[in-house]
Amino acid sequence: MARNRITIFSLAIVLAFLSSFASAAVVEHTFDVANIAVTRLCQSTVVALVNNSFPGPTIQVREGDTLVVHVNNKSPYNISIHWHGVFQLYSGWADGPGYITQCPIRPGNSYTYRFNITQQEGTLWWHAHVSVLRATVYGALLIKPKLGRTYPFPRPYREVPIILGEWWKRSPVDVETEALRTGGPFPASDAYTINGRPGDLYNCSSNETFKVTVERGRTYLLRIINAALNNQLFFKLAGHNFTVVAIDAAYTKPYKTDVLVLAPGQTTDVLITANQPPGNYYMAANTYSSSGAPFNDTVTTAVLHYATAPATAAPQMPPLPNVTDTPTAHRFSTSLRGLTTSPFWSPPPVEVDEKMFVTVGVGAEACGAGEDCSASPLGPRFRLAASMNNVSFQFPTARSMLEAFHFNINGIYTEDFPDRPPVEFNYTDGAISANFTALWVPVRATKVKKLKYNATVEIVLQNTAILTTENHPIHFHGFNFHVVAQGFGNFDEGRDRRSFNLVDPQERNTIGVPDGGWAVIRFRAINPGVWFAHCHLDVHLPWGLAMAFAIENGPTPSTSLPPPPSDLPRC
Repeated sequence: MARNRITIFSLAIVLAFLSSFASAAVVEHTFDVANIAVTRLCQSTVVALVNNSFPGPTIQVREGDTLVVHVNNKSPYNISIHWHGVFQLYSGWADGPGYITQCPIRPGNSYTYRFNITQQEGTLWWHAHVSVLRATVYGALLIKPKLGRTYPFPRPYREVPIILGEWWKRSPVDVETEALRTGGPFPASDAYTINGRPGDLYNCSSNETFKVTVERGRTYLLRIINAALNNQLFFKLAGHNFTVVAIDAAYTKPYKTDVLVLAPGQTTDVLITANQPPGNYYMAANTYSSSGAPFNDTVTTAVLHYATAPATAAPQMPPLPNVTDTPTAHRFSTSLRGLTTSPFWSPPPVEVDEKMFVTVGVGAEACGAGEDCSASPLGPRFRLAASMNNVSFQFPTARSMLEAFHFNINGIYTEDFPDRPPVEFNYTDGAISANFTALWVPVRATKVKKLKYNATVEIVLQNTAILTTENHPIHFHGFNFHVVAQGFGNFDEGRDRRSFNLVDPQERNTIGVPDGGWAVIRFRAINPGVWFAHCHLDVHLPWGLAMAFAIENGPTPSTSLPPPPSDLPRC
């Protein structure tokens, strides 16, 4: 009898394992990247698109699936695709940032990305990671629970991806080339978009408005992505409130609000209930600007249409925050809490092995001989630069950094990224910009911070007021982090550490470091390889607000980075 019980128990385990294995799928897509003429705002512009679509295809997978994407580069540009927010556990070769984990796919060539979706559910996205091609090469990546597991909130009647973007009347690549040539800032876009459409508040756009049809009494899940190149955005829906249930594919405790703010790269999942009188209601997004840089002061709209309402009824418009409303943005960003009962929740590290204090901000560098810096706001001798701890990131060109890591190749990067800035000063005092000082001029180099496998890390991200303060959206590849505290002014070790939330902090892959303030994050280094950390504004302009981590291999083959695919693109 005992033997029979053991046999039955063993059989149950095997069946459970096989059931779990059988529920996983291989999800396969083909991306053809090509230059296509697209008409917006009564003007045709040639831009790079995936499968002739703007935005590109939405990818839907379940946790545990394997994703295979064949990328055929039919464009005239180098291309790579980054799967923004995907952990890439032990599959760093598939992460995608050009010259970091791979060399770009050259025109006329192809490459296949293959990786597992592990320990993640929610809304992520994919985008180009060379030059400014992500202005038009992007799409949603939706991860649903594996079969047999449900959402930790009431099941919505329908799910709708909402991708916020930007549009230029000229090719973004041409805009970038001009900015590089003249040393000026990247020009503001001509329009914002929702799912590729500007909305009917723009000229020549009466038929360019995305519409969501809803049934009264039903609850819907909006999966909102900020794919804008340069701007943080407020988002509202006339007459309706949101319940935030996830951010960056990490579940949150339900948080009710009437306004969202998303930095470039961030995602937010919200529930809405169609509980208003039948009619048409605008979804609207406008800029949140925290610096003196030029920005697009327009509003993009989509329409929430009740099925029983006349299609021609004038939509109601929500009251939008002022573009400089930092208190509203900060209140939203600091009110979110992690859902500790979600299937993949892990608490933040309590004990810390590595502590870093990293300044982030804008600076300047000298124009080279023969360079035209005529459009530089710093005068003709200097162009804009940016740095972390006074190091302005320099992309390698001979090899990817991950190849150098795996094959132990010297000369691609150095392992001496500083744990602290070289000079301590009053970081957020605007007076430091009154006169040109050495603080303005960073060192241009390719440096990484080396971490032992499984090390626990705490980073204080401190904004600076050199030239200007700004809310910097910092994105980390390869892992999520916990946001344990945020605040304004200079981080004070004695005072601010007492406010750390080590119980239920929000978990993210992209953090908006507050305008003139700081944020403290913690994570565990369990993913070997080289992982990029950078401002999600246009990192490929020579601003250099980036760094990288080199995480050592673990003690066993299963916790180490495997060899690269044989067809990995070469530089």
